[in-house]
Amino acid sequence: MCNHHDHNNNKNNHQLRHGAALEHGAAHQKDHRQWSRRSFLRDLGLIGSGSMLLANTPITALGASPFSQALSNANTDRILVLIRLKGGNDGLNMIIPISQYGLYQSARPTIRIQEDRVIQLDDRFGMTDSLRPLQSMWDQGAMKVVHSVGYPDQNLSHFRSSDIWASASDSDVEENSGWLGRWLETEFPDFLINPPVDPPAIQIGGSGNLAFLNNEATNMGVVVNNIDQLARIAQDGVLYDPINVPECYYGEQLGYVRSVVNSTFTYAQVINEAYERARNTVEYNRGLGDQFALIARLIKGGLSTRLYMITLGGFDTHAGQNNIHPRLMSELAQGVTDFYQDLASDGADSNVLCMSISEFGRRIEQNASGGTDHGAASPMLLFGAGLNGNGTIGRGPDLADRDLTGNLPYETDFRSIYSSVLENWLCLSPTSVDQIMGNPFDRIPELGIACQTTSYSNPSRSVPLEHTILRNGNQYTLRYYLPVGSRVRAELLDMRGRQLKDLSQGWTTPGWHDIRLDLGQLRLPGGVYLLRMQAGRRALVKKVVTSSL
Repeated sequence: MCNHHDHNNNKNNHQLRHGAALEHGAAHQKDHRQWSRRSFLRDLGLIGSGSMLLANTPITALGASPFSQALSNANTDRILVLIRLKGGNDGLNMIIPISQYGLYQSARPTIRIQEDRVIQLDDRFGMTDSLRPLQSMWDQGAMKVVHSVGYPDQNLSHFRSSDIWASASDSDVEENSGWLGRWLETEFPDFLINPPVDPPAIQIGGSGNLAFLNNEATNMGVVVNNIDQLARIAQDGVLYDPINVPECYYGEQLGYVRSVVNSTFTYAQVINEAYERARNTVEYNRGLGDQFALIARLIKGGLSTRLYMITLGGFDTHAGQNNIHPRLMSELAQGVTDFYQDLASDGADSNVLCMSISEFGRRIEQNASGGTDHGAASPMLLFGAGLNGNGTIGRGPDLADRDLTGNLPYETDFRSIYSSVLENWLCLSPTSVDQIMGNPFDRIPELGIACQTTSYSNPSRSVPLEHTILRNGNQYTLRYYLPVGSRVRAELLDMRGRQLKDLSQGWTTPGWHDIRLDLGQLRLPGGVYLLRMQAGRRALVKKVVTSSL
């Protein structure tokens, strides 16, 4: 039976739940509606995206990207964990400017951190005692603070600023792909046909974000709802039946979604095996602690994943901040401390670096609701023995020095931190780093991290084919360029990899050429198909769509 009502009702209920939480004025409400709708649409896409549930924690396993390929080529076993503080973290109540405490107190008469609750880090800054569990890491030289992190022309929208951080774009550039996704498309043009064996990156908890979308808005991952489904996938290799679907447009779309989801379930078994090979030696708190606990088991269980992202939400503290922010700080501090203690029990802690990220900071002054509104620059925290000592980096915020909107100006571009971590921690080549980021950014030697290898190998693999696609309804023209003569193989496939039409052109001379495809003439049901092309080492796989006939 073809019925869209359940799907539409779920979508409406999701949007209503988000709408019930909007409370901060027209502009803020509009931003939240856009943010929630964008996140929902990304989740709804299911075009290679999703998550599995392991130990009651949702996981998204990301497909291979040139970033992840560069990690494997870099001859390093180091791991990076990104801790996303979702909602805009108030940096001034996390790292307190004790040398300017009078100005700080005046700006925040009721929500400031009391002087006797500040743990001094140096002669100018301290941290809230809600972060007290981190004092041991600071004392051991395994924690650093980077002051006033941001970017030029800070955008104060959750939606836009999150995208800017995820895409590493300038604030005036509407980039709809992420830094990992763009590299995925460039370095692995045939990944839809030849998926990687192991997940090079895993996102745990929360929705996927722009960082992992390619130019076609495709987010690579798998979807599993519970541990029983995980066991079924490991046993049978598939979860959904892509064949027995209704004979209608909805059925075709359902079959496509099931096929894409099934195609990435190869990750489920290796993740489950790593999880079962290890045990936690620390009793974690719930929430963020669950995510840290799962990562620890996967790392100790030998999973080769090098990049993780976890999420702690609730940082949009417009009201009642004293009841919210200290709890979040405590959850962060305890989770990080337990995580490194757990890893240390197996000697796995020295190769793991954690880094906090958040879309923006908060304003200097508190508002009338006992909270703080969207601001600009904010500190980032880094953890791990690889930092080779504690310290604060940068001059730090000057509460008397404000930008034109009254916010703290940024001092360090977040993309400089990204670039430094990629090159000096994960040992990617400087050229690769600049390509990932889109532009060269200054490195920050004060982070104290250093690459342990100078090997930047680049094994032979498929390379992108220069091309453009023109569409007129159901008619497509693939225009491609060959720098040298090659035998060209091209074909139209369904989402299960079955050939529907051979479009090969045999031996083809150098230069520009066209392949024309009329999906209407093929009388195919409405849906999404794959156009695959191979010319020597050059390859591409593109999605093409036909409307219902």
